[in-house]
Amino acid sequence: MASEPIVYVIDDDGAARHSLEFLLDCAGIRVRSFVSADAFLAASPPLAGACVVTDVRMPGRSGIELVEEMHRRGAEVPVIVITGHADVPLAIQAMHAGVADFIEKPFDDEVMLAAIRKALARQAGSEAAHAERQMIADRIASLSGREREVMGGLAKGEANKAIAYDLGISARTVEVYRANVMMKMQAKTLSDLVRMVTVARLD
Repeated sequence: MASEPIVYVIDDDGAARHSLEFLLDCAGIRVRSFVSADAFLAASPPLAGACVVTDVRMPGRSGIELVEEMHRRGAEVPVIVITGHADVPLAIQAMHAGVADFIEKPFDDEVMLAAIRKALARQAGSEAAHAERQMIADRIASLSGREREVMGGLAKGEANKAIAYDLGISARTVEVYRANVMMKMQAKTLSDLVRMVTVARLD
């Protein structure tokens, strides 16, 4: 289950920080702010369901250096970079660093809100997909080796007799394994099972 969305605002400019906090408060989005990238990293706040909005030029680490450091730490969270000094090389550097969006000051409130909502929706979708893959992986881990072999045959659309022939066991035994697979995987139908196998292979 995805966590409640939150936006972390990182900007050394107090007026800009408070303005963004007010905008997000009015939009009903949880917000927490930090005066620098270093303060944010030191606080190490929970990143589930989060989006980061950071200024690009700040004392200490820049916004782009923050993105690079978060990648090094394996933190998968969308980052929107804002700057009052936008230029093409900086925008390219930000995009190469993997930012979700790049917005120039002064920005339109609706443009910023749209970018944040898009980033939060993408993050929620990615977390939900990850949670589903993990749940399926846990169910697959509960299967015996033979049950996995039978599931592999079922996922390919093979009939019980064909699976029995391939594995050198009786069709009746395949039926028993098939029932166990359906129960352990919590699959209501064969197509449900095939979808789960497909999702598991996306990892």
